[in-house]
Amino acid sequence: MLSHLNPKFVWQIFNDICKIPHPSHYEQMITKYIVDFAISHHIEHKIDKAGNILLTKSATKGMENCPSIALQAHMDMVPQKNEGTNHDFFTDPINAYVDGEWVKAKGTTLGADNGVGLASALAVLIDPAVEHGPIEVLVTTSEETGMHGAFGLQPNWLKSQFLINTDSEDEGEIFTGCAGGVDFTTTFAVTYAVMPEKHDCYMRISLKGLKGGHSGCDIHLVRGNAIKLMARFLAEYAQDISFRLADIQGGSLRNAIPREAFVEITLSKEDLPKLKSIIEQYQQVLQNEFGQVEPSLSITLSDVESDKIKRVLTTEHQNKIINWLNAAPNGVIRMSNQIHGVVETSLNLGILNILDNQLNVHFLIRSQVDSSKDAVVSTLVSLSQLVNANYEISGGYSGWEPNLNSSLLQLAKDKYQEIFSQKAKIMVIHAGLECGLFKKSYPDMDMISIGPTIVSPHSPDEKVNIQSVYRYWELLIAILKSASLLKK
Repeated sequence: MLSHLNPKFVWQIFNDICKIPHPSHYEQMITKYIVDFAISHHIEHKIDKAGNILLTKSATKGMENCPSIALQAHMDMVPQKNEGTNHDFFTDPINAYVDGEWVKAKGTTLGADNGVGLASALAVLIDPAVEHGPIEVLVTTSEETGMHGAFGLQPNWLKSQFLINTDSEDEGEIFTGCAGGVDFTTTFAVTYAVMPEKHDCYMRISLKGLKGGHSGCDIHLVRGNAIKLMARFLAEYAQDISFRLADIQGGSLRNAIPREAFVEITLSKEDLPKLKSIIEQYQQVLQNEFGQVEPSLSITLSDVESDKIKRVLTTEHQNKIINWLNAAPNGVIRMSNQIHGVVETSLNLGILNILDNQLNVHFLIRSQVDSSKDAVVSTLVSLSQLVNANYEISGGYSGWEPNLNSSLLQLAKDKYQEIFSQKAKIMVIHAGLECGLFKKSYPDMDMISIGPTIVSPHSPDEKVNIQSVYRYWELLIAILKSASLLKK
């Protein structure tokens, strides 16, 4: 239970959220919770065509003339679990627990991204100790799989001139800009052949134990991408063995760095010892290269029942898939020349599978600079055309340009210095905050993003620092209390 933690309203609501299944596009129950919450506390609310919820509350006494501020969070979470964890994200609650200075989940993502931000926004509406001017709380849908709610947000729905996004993940940092992004999917047909006569071994190679993480916030940490590491193994190490590929899979979300990848192959029993030796060799290579950042990385070999593999890919398509995946770019492409230490452009090869005789490869490209984003798209187009593959470019959105003259930013900086006797860092995040999309419908809105410290979002290692939630809350309510200082 988290109810003994402070601030109590935030943790009580977050504890409720953990009990409610709410992966992206499965948000009916969390929507009902928010609506019931509004009704039970006599808070006005409405829902738009995209499923976004807007809750409004009048000012506390004496602050009626303050400008209205919107607090914004998304209602969905990333559903990721460790292999062997018995958890159904569509029916089971998140098993959250306190571990020292952190709140974690057992074997799954925690959903602190963006559940703590959502809990804090709702807590503002019911905590009698919070002083504020007119408040709007905007809760958007399916942020994690393409920002569908933000794309569907209509002009003039919100009345606030100022907005605080609660979806950043480093307490002590105030974000005033973010990367834009675009999805790129390559698909090409694969053909199959009958099983080679001498292939009497059916094996599964599993590459697991990687940390994964957020494909924007963690991309600079140079963690292993399971799909790329598997492709490298097949292209560089396994070519001396006469194997045939039956299946290849990896990753589950385009915005999460893949933690696991799997292939099923057939080969002759006489080649099996050599395969085992090569796998051991590759394990040592990766431990040497990634041991400091990926200590739990492992490659294992296991039997597959012979009746489960009915066919294998043709040699032509096997080689095409392996070479294409090995050549595909991934990770940091360019660091920013303007902001030291910030990634400008990256891409994540997030999902790979073969379904219905078709190979599907999903990338998410991010950049602060639209032309750099377009250059990566051009690279993927060229690679796709080289293998006569189809491709689709979708879900593109521009970044959120920093406004260092923001009245809301200045107030947040001043309050942070006043409360904690230290300066907050002013940052641009290499991730797709919804603020960039809000600017389309609300071009004059003054926005910042703040939040608690969340480590390894989008992975089962996700955890949120308890003290940082308290500090984030103190800053949030101090900004609301001082809303009269904002310049309309």
